[in-house]
Amino acid sequence: MLVTLFASRLSVLVEGCQRLLQKAGDPYRPELHYMRGPGPACRAKQHGEHL
Repeated sequence: MLVTLFASRLSVLVEGCQRLLQKAGDPYRPELHYMRGPGPACRAKQHGEHL
């Protein structure tokens, strides 16, 4: 019983470490690709101006 409890806790710890390593090695950073809003062409189109 003690061995199974230790094994289950160890497997939870190992899974957590694996997830942490996966997140740390993930090169995708969505904050670098965040669009901040419409650009000047969209504003010009709304105001009826021509570029």
